[in-house]
Amino acid sequence: MRNWYLKFLKGISVNGFSKLGAALVTSSFIVFVFLQLLWFTGALTNAYIGLITYLALPALFITGLLLIPFGWMIWRRKTGESLKELLTKRFDEDDLAAQTFCARLSRTVIILTLINLLFLSLGGMRMLNFMDQPHFCGTACHSVMNPEWTTYQVSPHAHVKCVECHVGEGLDALIDSKFNGVWQMISVTFNLYERPIPTPVRNLRPARETCEKCHWPDMFHGNRIKTIVHYDTDSLSTPRYTTLLMKIGSGERGLERGSHWHVSRANELRYASVNDEREEMIWVDVRGRDGNFKRFHNTKPPNTPTEPASVRTMDCVDCHNRATHIYEKPEWAIDRRMQRGLIDRRLPFVKREVLGALIKNYPDKANGMKMIDTRLQGFYSGLRTEDTQAPEAAVETAQEIYQRNIHPGMNITWGSYPNHLGHRFGRGCLRCHNSNLVDEEGEAISMDCTLCHSILALEGDEPFEYLLPTGGDTTDATREIHRYLRREFIDYMGD
Repeated sequence: MRNWYLKFLKGISVNGFSKLGAALVTSSFIVFVFLQLLWFTGALTNAYIGLITYLALPALFITGLLLIPFGWMIWRRKTGESLKELLTKRFDEDDLAAQTFCARLSRTVIILTLINLLFLSLGGMRMLNFMDQPHFCGTACHSVMNPEWTTYQVSPHAHVKCVECHVGEGLDALIDSKFNGVWQMISVTFNLYERPIPTPVRNLRPARETCEKCHWPDMFHGNRIKTIVHYDTDSLSTPRYTTLLMKIGSGERGLERGSHWHVSRANELRYASVNDEREEMIWVDVRGRDGNFKRFHNTKPPNTPTEPASVRTMDCVDCHNRATHIYEKPEWAIDRRMQRGLIDRRLPFVKREVLGALIKNYPDKANGMKMIDTRLQGFYSGLRTEDTQAPEAAVETAQEIYQRNIHPGMNITWGSYPNHLGHRFGRGCLRCHNSNLVDEEGEAISMDCTLCHSILALEGDEPFEYLLPTGGDTTDATREIHRYLRREFIDYMGD
């Protein structure tokens, strides 16, 4: 069999083109099989080797297949002989003689054609599967995608494939994504991409096709109590508590209320924003189940062209715009890790010092990591601490925060990607819920704090401060606020 295959290769290699084609076909097939075995055994996981295996080798294989008949075509033109005459010269009579199941040469061509089709089909399926893996998305273009890959791995959606949100289902989505991928490859090759990469909301599949595969309005139920701990920058890093009853609500028919009222199938909300940042609204439309329609216009429009950058129907990502690639604010990042005990608040001024080390502007990551260590170690080296390992742990945690959120090579720093969920660190809800957006009657979109949450504590000493009796030294105004918020909570829960 081996001798016949070598004889066949020699027979079809009539000139330089066909010889090169035969060499490419044979070598790419052998290397593909070898690398595929290494992938199956787990010996290879590198994304760049995957690109070679599933993109480069099949491309070389196809190129080789095309070069072989091209070489024969050139040879025929040069000699002026027919295909039959050329075959007679290159192969023995036994190879061309008719047999029970066609000539030996014909059988070889048929078998190799089937093998080629099998190889290309397998290669194509493996290529699509490989390119659907998060590891490929995050590491193939390392310098560009490393920030997204870093945040993805520690996100609530770390077990959801990138393609399930960025591509979606269906042939149209697949084709669109591949064309978009070609442009991205060109952008990376010729350094044409933006830094930082814009949030691709206009390119995302609709939330009905992605988010609602797992989360859908009919299954949003009930409320959730959330306590946010904020630490002061004093010597004790004193904790302050904000506790909210989040009115999540439901999209179920007849129960549309709470924050998820906005995405209920009974309502349609559309808006026009000044630009793709979606920070400033030109107008907002609201259409209810009964057909009632209202448009709220911005009475203080910014000095920009009157044509909106985009008109969108509101869906999940208009609020949950950083559901996966979550870049933290420095204060929030420190507070979360202090609450988890990763930074020991017994260290004097630890919140202040870690925050000061993080918010400085460093030229690159290596310098930033070094200067964070130098600053914190220098501050605590002269102080006595109960736990000698606490300063080291604070340094490591501060460096982890910096490593996750700051990427100088992509111009990503604190606040590069605003988070529209809530309104603690940005405008968020207040992009629409503000006094500038009014309807024809001059009525503004409500800014009532209790629309989406009951407030049980606000930067207080206790997690449920507003549910507790007020002290004797409390002012009348403070006592009235406590009474109002406590009553609002009780009335809402009573409903």
